Amino acid sequence: MQVEQTLDYQLMANGSVTLFWQPEVLNKTTGWLAKHGYQVVRVDTSGWRSDDDLHDGLSLALDFPEYYGRNRAALNDSLSDVAAGDLGWTDDDTGLVLVLEHYDAFATADPSLAHDLLDTFAVQARHGLLIGHRLLCLVQSDNPDLVLTPVGATPIPWNPIEWLDSARHP
Repeated sequence: MQVEQTLDYQLMANGSVTLFWQPEVLNKTTGWLAKHGYQVVRVDTSGWRSDDDLHDGLSLALDFPEYYGRNRAALNDSLSDVAAGDLGWTDDDTGLVLVLEHYDAFATADPSLAHDLLDTFAVQARHGLLIGHRLLCLVQSDNPDLVLTPVGATPIPWNPIEWLDSARHP
């Protein structure tokens, strides 16, 4: 059986977290996803330096409840609610796309926290798929050589257009 490999299929085939370098490639991708019913949530992470910055940015972007605990356990719980479809998007949406822009700055400032966020997202996205909910995290880096450690026991690939090093080094 041949499966049509639409853009969302290509992005999710190797996990729920994908790297992007060029803003125009990211914008083309998010445009396609939005056109196909995905709720696209953009977060600029360039100023994130701490747990507080992460919790402020995500709780606002994904509409976490007022009682959100602002710690890593609470982040896992809230992303579980996102995966269940209770926060950040509606049943009418095809799925949710979290776009983390300028992530290399955050990954440099706090590598452990930056990894934990992506790892938690990947695990919860996998849980969401089990109930038919599609979650994607598109990580935009201003550094074309950014390498992130695997999340959710899966390496983070570059997107299909920029996966060759030569595509990121014109």
